[in-house]
Amino acid sequence: MPANSSSKRTRILLAFACVYLFWGSTYLAMRFGVEVLPPFVLGSARFLLAGVLMLGASSVLRMKMWPNRQELVRLVIIGVLMIGCGNTSVLWAEQYIPTGLASLLVASIPLYAALIEMVLPNGEGLAVRGWIGVCVGFAGLVFLLWPGLREGLHGDSRQIIAAGVTLCGTLCWTSASIFSRRSTFRLNGFAVAGWEMLFGGVFNVFLMVVTKGYHGGHWGLQAWASTLYLVTFGSILTYSAYIYLLDNVAVSKVATYAYVNPVIAVILGAIFLKEHFVAVEYVGMGSILIAVFLVTGSKMKNEKPTVVDEQLKLGQEA
Repeated sequence: MPANSSSKRTRILLAFACVYLFWGSTYLAMRFGVEVLPPFVLGSARFLLAGVLMLGASSVLRMKMWPNRQELVRLVIIGVLMIGCGNTSVLWAEQYIPTGLASLLVASIPLYAALIEMVLPNGEGLAVRGWIGVCVGFAGLVFLLWPGLREGLHGDSRQIIAAGVTLCGTLCWTSASIFSRRSTFRLNGFAVAGWEMLFGGVFNVFLMVVTKGYHGGHWGLQAWASTLYLVTFGSILTYSAYIYLLDNVAVSKVATYAYVNPVIAVILGAIFLKEHFVAVEYVGMGSILIAVFLVTGSKMKNEKPTVVDEQLKLGQEA
C-alpha cells in the first residue's frame, strides 16, 4: 500500500474517531457544565468562544468569510434556530433528564427531517424502508418517555417537560438544517459555521438577560473544563473532522454518527453518572437506533448529501 494511501486511511480513521467519540461525549460535558453554570451562561460562553475562534482562524487563513446582507440574514436565522434554540434546549433539559435520554431524543432528528422534506416543494420522498423507520422511531419515543409520563401523572412533571423542550429544540434544529441545505453561501464552510455559532451565542446572551439566568454560576475548574471541552472538541475539532470526512468518504458512511453518538452518550452516562434505564426505556432506545438506521439508509441510497448531514454542520451534540 502506498505511503500516501496509508496516511489518508489513518486520517480518515482519526476523523471518524473524533465524530463518534467527541460528539457523543458532549452530552456528558454539558451535564457537568450545567451542574455548576446556568444553561444560558454555558451556552453563551461556549458558542461565543467557538464562533470568535473559528472566525479568527478564517481571517488568519484568508478564507472568504464576510457575508453580504442576504447571507447575513440567513446566517442569523440558522444560528438562532439551530444553536440558540436547538442546542440550548438540550443544555437546559439536561438539568432534569439523563444524558442518555437527551441524546436519544436528539437522535430522532433524521425522522423529523424525513417528514418535513416530504411536504416541501421539491422535497425528497421516503421509501417504504424509511416509512417503517419513522413509525418504529416514534413508537420508540413513546417507550422512552413513558416513565416520565408516569412520574408526571404523580405530580413530578420536570422530566416530561424537559423531554418536550428537547423535542421542540430538535424541531428547531431540523428546520434550520433544511433551511441551511436550501441556502447558498459564497463563504468558506468553516466561516459559515463560525458566524452561526456566534449568532447562536448572542441569542443565548439574550435568553440569559431576559430570564435573569446569570445567577448562581461558579466559574471553577469544572465550569472551565466543561466549557473548553465543548468549544475545542465539541465544536471546532470535530467540525473540522466532519468536513474532512464529507470530502473523502461516502455520505452514507459519515451518517453512521446518527446511531453511534447516542450509544457513546449512554455508555458514558452509565460509567460517569451511574445512569441506568428501566426495561421500557431500553426498548425505546433500541427502537430509535433501528429507526435512524432505516431512515438514514433509505435517504442515502443515492450517496447524495441530504438534510441528515446538514445538522452536523455546527458541531452538534447536541
